[in-house]
Amino acid sequence: MNLISTYLKTLPGPSPGTSLTESLLSIGSADIFTINCSGFDQNGVDPAAFQAVFDRKAFRPVINYSIPTQVNISFTLSAILEVDAQLQLMTSFLWLNLIWYNPFIRWNPKECGGISKLSIATENLWLPDIFINEFMDVDQTPTGLMAYVTSEGHTRYDKPMKVTSICNLDIFYFPFDEQNCTLSFTSFLYTVETMVLGLEKDVQEISNISQNLIQNKGEWILLDIRQTMMKMAVDDSYYDQITFYVAIRRRPFLYVINLLVPSGFLIAIDALSFFLPPESENRAPFKMTLLLGYNVFLLMMNDLLPDTGTPLISVYFALCLSLMVFSLLETVFITYLLHLVTIQPPPMPRWLNSLLLHCTSPRERYLTAPQKGNKGLRLTPIQLPGLKEPVELVWKVPGPQEAELNGCPELTRGQQEDEAQKQHLVSLWVQFSYMMDTLLFRLYLLFMATSITTIIVLWST
Repeated sequence: MNLISTYLKTLPGPSPGTSLTESLLSIGSADIFTINCSGFDQNGVDPAAFQAVFDRKAFRPVINYSIPTQVNISFTLSAILEVDAQLQLMTSFLWLNLIWYNPFIRWNPKECGGISKLSIATENLWLPDIFINEFMDVDQTPTGLMAYVTSEGHTRYDKPMKVTSICNLDIFYFPFDEQNCTLSFTSFLYTVETMVLGLEKDVQEISNISQNLIQNKGEWILLDIRQTMMKMAVDDSYYDQITFYVAIRRRPFLYVINLLVPSGFLIAIDALSFFLPPESENRAPFKMTLLLGYNVFLLMMNDLLPDTGTPLISVYFALCLSLMVFSLLETVFITYLLHLVTIQPPPMPRWLNSLLLHCTSPRERYLTAPQKGNKGLRLTPIQLPGLKEPVELVWKVPGPQEAELNGCPELTRGQQEDEAQKQHLVSLWVQFSYMMDTLLFRLYLLFMATSITTIIVLWST
């Protein structure tokens, strides 16, 4: 027969001065308290059997007050509701599990019809004051919850919690960012001399269960949960603390489709505009329309960007806008330059002439170089700004005999060479405009290739 039940049978009946509840909570051998549960299987649970335990709910359930109470903690993260980058807050929903030992709640299941576990209202039990350090809202845990107690004295308390916790968010890699938020569980009143904390489950098991339980296809993915244990010092007291590190990652697909793809299309179209000739009158209006459309796009998509900080995607948008503005300024400058060379071509600086000769091919240098032996020079006609018809930048210079026939005998050979030099200068400025277009177009290609590579790397890691 069970040692406890045998000992209880040998105990004398209650003395005249002993109450019924005190007799129901009997002291067994080795400081073990047992509850008289006879008749539970026939008449149901008698509340009077637990009344002595309920009267002790204001005190920590230990026989020897020098021994700390161990509370084992576990939780299941079931949803990540919101991450507020502006307020630096994470809102999540979790089930908190607390397990501790109460030596005053014990009974023999054989004497109770095989009952080994009961549910008791938490308002009648002592509860550990476990809270989350990062908690930034009022605890909205519903009242009237139940706790399970076993015949061996173990109490399990499960409660749902909507946790709004502070989190140090780093949004530089938005929308490919990963965040690491902490949930630190500790006691508010009990120091390490009176309460110690432990883990009910392995942290890897907590992480796996949470990943399998999260059903919502929201913006965030749970990557991993890690844990460390430490002692928090407050004045001269130390409190046990368990810190869980919750690693989450944002789903970037929405932002890639709504932000990066339209921006990339506008930049690609702007790059294709370099295939229009520099002297085209439609090039500048086309670029202005693209620039206006890009600004409207940024205003419409501003709600999707974080309100605080400077993420990498904002730098990308700023570079795109800068390229488009610089491209429009370059087009305006080229249009003005080509208009100027039709009136009076300005002299080209030596360093610019040397750079132009260095960047052009030998064939282009030969075609644009003035030749003294030639009596006439002719280049391909192009459309210059302000002219309705294409004109030749370098027209045929008449010889001496042609000059006499035209009534211009004063046009000497020296003047012909000056005129040819002037036309050569015009051709150099035209060639310079093409060189600027080529350099800016290659800069566009380099920027787009770098952007695509960066997006692929950030998305895949």
